[in-house]
Amino acid sequence: MRPRIAFVGAGAVGGYVGGHLARLGHDVTLIDPWPEHVETIRARGLALSGLEPEENVTVQVPALHLTEVQGLSRQRPVDIAFVSVKSYDTVWAAHLIAPHLAEGGFVVSLQNCINEERIAGVVGWGRTLGMIAATISVDLYEPGRIRRTVGRGGAGRIVFAVGEVHGRITPRLEALRDMVAGIDSVKATSNLWGERWSKLCVNAMRNGTSAATGLSGNQCDQDPHIRRFALRIGAEAVRIGEALGYGLERIQGMEPALLAAAGEGEPAALAAAEETLLENGRRAQRSDLQRPSMAQDMAKGRKTEIDFINGFIAAEGAKAGLAAPANAALTAVVKRVERGEIPARPENIAGINL
Repeated sequence: MRPRIAFVGAGAVGGYVGGHLARLGHDVTLIDPWPEHVETIRARGLALSGLEPEENVTVQVPALHLTEVQGLSRQRPVDIAFVSVKSYDTVWAAHLIAPHLAEGGFVVSLQNCINEERIAGVVGWGRTLGMIAATISVDLYEPGRIRRTVGRGGAGRIVFAVGEVHGRITPRLEALRDMVAGIDSVKATSNLWGERWSKLCVNAMRNGTSAATGLSGNQCDQDPHIRRFALRIGAEAVRIGEALGYGLERIQGMEPALLAAAGEGEPAALAAAEETLLENGRRAQRSDLQRPSMAQDMAKGRKTEIDFINGFIAAEGAKAGLAAPANAALTAVVKRVERGEIPARPENIAGINL
C-alpha cells in the first residue's frame, strides 16, 4: 500500500513538492490556511509551471483548510507528514498533524531555517527528519498557481537533501530520497546539521539583503557594496557554524574557508568569492521573476523569517562568544522595512556602518 502523505503548508515549496508527488501517483493531501488557495485547488487543480515546457502541469490533488483537518481522523492515518510552513508557525503545525500520524509515521521539516528541534518537541526525535530545498526558487504568485523560477538540477547541482537527525542512512530515509528523486535531484545525507547550517548561510546572504533592498538575488550580486556586505554576512555565519561544531558544506559554490576569508577582507579570497557570485549569476537558469522567499513575503505584506535566519545566527553566535554585527544589523533593517518605517531600497544596505 502506498504511504499516506500530508503537507501542512501548501505554499510555494510545500505546494510544489506535494503537487509533483501527486503528479507521480503518490497519495497526497495538501493542508493550507489560505482559503482561496484551497478552494482554487479543489475547483481547478494545482497549476505548476517552470522554465521548461514539460514542467507546466495541472495536478488534481485533495486539499484541506486548517478547519477541516479534524476530518483526517475518519481516514487512514498519515505515514509521512511534511511540515512546510514559516518557521514561526512550526510548533502549531506539528501539533496539528501529530494526532493523525500512523504508528510508524514521521514528520519531515521541509522548511528554511533549522526547525527539527521544534518538531521533535512535539512528536519526538525518532519521528523527525529533515529535508532541505538547497537550490530551488518557487513562488506561490496567486491562489492555486505555483511557478518555479530557476532551472532544474542534475548530477552537477543537487536540489534537495534529506537526512535523519542522528546522521544514519536508514531504510525510511532511502525511501524518502527515492520518492523525491521523481521530482528533481536529491541526496540522502549523513550530515543533516551541517547541510542545514550551510543552507542557513545561503539564506542569510540572500534573503535579508533582497528583503531590505527590494532587489532580486542577481541584482544584489551585481551591486559591489551589497555583494561585499553579503560576503560579510556569510563569513560571520561560517565562523559561528564552525564554532558550534557543524561540518559545513560548500556555500554558493565556495568552500566555507574561502567565504569566511573573503567576508573578513582577505584580498585574494575576496576577489575569488566575488567572481564566484557573479559567475553563479551568469550560469544560473533563472527567470526575471526570481525573488528569494523573504522578498516574496515582504511584497505580500507577510511576516518575514528574519529572526530565524540572520537573527538566529546572531543569537547562536552570542552563545558561542562570537559577535555577528552584520547579521544583527541586517535583522534590524529588515524589521524596519517590515513595519513600514522605511521602504525597501538599496540605500538600506549602504547605510549600515559596522
